[in-house]
Amino acid sequence: MPRKALQPSLADTQAAPGGAAAVDRALSLLAAFRAGDDALSLAELAERTQLYKSTVLRLLASLEHARLLQRRADGRYALGPELARLHGIYAASFSLEAEVLPALRELVARTKESAAFHVRQGEQRLCLYRVDSPQIVRDHIRAGDMLPLKRGAGGRVLLAFAGARGALYEQIRRDGVIVLGGDRVPELTGISAPVFGGEGALVGALTLTLPTPRLKPDFAPLVRDAARRLSLRLGSPQPSAA
Repeated sequence: MPRKALQPSLADTQAAPGGAAAVDRALSLLAAFRAGDDALSLAELAERTQLYKSTVLRLLASLEHARLLQRRADGRYALGPELARLHGIYAASFSLEAEVLPALRELVARTKESAAFHVRQGEQRLCLYRVDSPQIVRDHIRAGDMLPLKRGAGGRVLLAFAGARGALYEQIRRDGVIVLGGDRVPELTGISAPVFGGEGALVGALTLTLPTPRLKPDFAPLVRDAARRLSLRLGSPQPSAA
């Protein structure tokens, strides 16, 4: 059964500004594959992308030709070897530092406060990267310092997305950001949000720290949005449109 004409495709609703519609639609077929998928039928691809089957068939011909998809003997489609080649090039050139530090610098430029990226190390957390506030009064954590996992906004975020229980951790998972004052150091506030990578796996926590009197209402949304943009750059799946 053809899809309803009034229902736009995912490529239409998430089109690249100034981009080519045909490319958006072809890419939506690649994005239709999810963790655990071995191969997808024509009907499954059409359903997931909300494209007409006739359109899907034309796009599949081009994707097969480019070896981005391959057709199985049973008629289903699987990801092709060209993707493995591209992944190898990407993996060889990837640098977490090259992605995280620009995000931290941008956050510091917008807030004039210190920004850091924390990762879990056993029962502690490591300040992996750090960009200091230009202001004289600030906290003095440095990259390489180990901090408590159970105190401070960054540690709380890491615990929340490791499955920790309790009202605070439920709130962090729901809101995608947390603002905590005096949790690690009196008169110091931390604002932290999770950063995810491929398959939605937690990579670390993006954290802004500042003296509590300098806290502004727009800091939490800024941190959350910065963490989301960084997550996309690290390969996290883009949230589906509501």
